[in-house]
Formats: sequence, structure tokens, C-alpha cells
Amino acid sequence: MAQQDSDQQQSVAFVDDVTDAKEREAAHRERGTSRPITVVGNPVLHKECKDVTEFDDELAQLIDDMFASQRTAEGVGLAANQIGVDLKVFVYDCPDDEGVRHVGAVCNPVLDELPAARRVLDDSNEGCLSVPGAYAELPRPDYAVVRGQNAQGEPIVVEGTGYFARCLQHETDHLYGYLYIDRLSKRDRKDALKQMAEREPRYPVVPND
Repeated sequence: MAQQDSDQQQSVAFVDDVTDAKEREAAHRERGTSRPITVVGNPVLHKECKDVTEFDDELAQLIDDMFASQRTAEGVGLAANQIGVDLKVFVYDCPDDEGVRHVGAVCNPVLDELPAARRVLDDSNEGCLSVPGAYAELPRPDYAVVRGQNAQGEPIVVEGTGYFARCLQHETDHLYGYLYIDRLSKRDRKDALKQMAEREPRYPVVPND
């Protein structure tokens, strides 16, 4: 059974998230309503989200709202719990290291375990809309494959390299209750939170009680 499932997974081709990227993002955003961003400390960010089980108009509207919220915050990726919704879905509008724009949405994402030969680490700076104003170096593989479903519930596989690979890993982390600062040393995490405290967010956020 497990082998059969694996074979079925391997048969799914990488999704084309490049064609008409600008038009698709604009259409989502124009249908959506921007929502404020939840920030570190909000409980919804610190637990695993619920699986998406209903692929309906409500999900489609959530995805539209997420694209609108992402644009307002000038982000390249956004997970549902970053606007307070406890569901495993993220959206992205992110360039790779060659400047190619990728736009899409993934429900119930799972990162592939990479073979050792593909685990080339990139220690670039990383930031997060839920930790506004803070950045820190964080080593991550410069290649990522995410398996999940699209807004219609169909299986999809998304491949990313460089900056886009970082985005895919970052957003998948969110849906399992991890912020990028959780992967930092205690000292670097403290520094990131200090950066956040010293700067005003440039977009609407939900204050923590």
C-alpha cells in the first residue's frame, strides 16, 4: 500500500506556476479582501493547522483574501494562520534566483525528504510577515519539493530553487506551527525579536492581547 501510494505520488508532474503568473495573481487579489497579519505570540501561529477537507467557494475566497493580504504586506508568501485561519493552505508570489515569477496556492503541503546530494544549504537572510521588521541568516536547502493539493482538491507537486525554495519551506513550516525564528539559536531569536520590537510594522497587524 505504501509503495503504491509512493508510485502514485511520483506520477504527479510539477505544477506550472509560471505561465500567466501576473494575470493570475491580479485576479486573485482583485477578488479578495486584505486582512491584517497575525504576529508572533498569537496562538494560531504556534500549533499545527487543520487539514483542508472542503474544497469549496469558502476556500476559494480564503485564497483570494490571502493574495490580497500578501500584496498589502508586500510579502512573497503567506500561510492561512498568518491571517488567523486555522487551515493548512499557503499562497505564494515569489521569484526564484533566476528572476522567474512563481504564483500559486498549496493545500495540505508536505515537504519531500531530500537525498543528501540535493541538500546544499543556503544561509541567506530570512524574514517573516509575522515577525515584522526582523531578519536573520538561516541555513535551508536551496532546493525544495512540496506535495499537496490545489484549490479544487487535485494533487499537485511544486518544485523550487534558491529564494523560491526558501519560501516553500518557510510557508510549509508555518502550517505546522513553526516560525523561522524557532529554527534560530536562542541568541539570534532574541535579536530578531528585538529588531521587531524596535520597528513599526509597515502593514496592518493584529495586536496580541
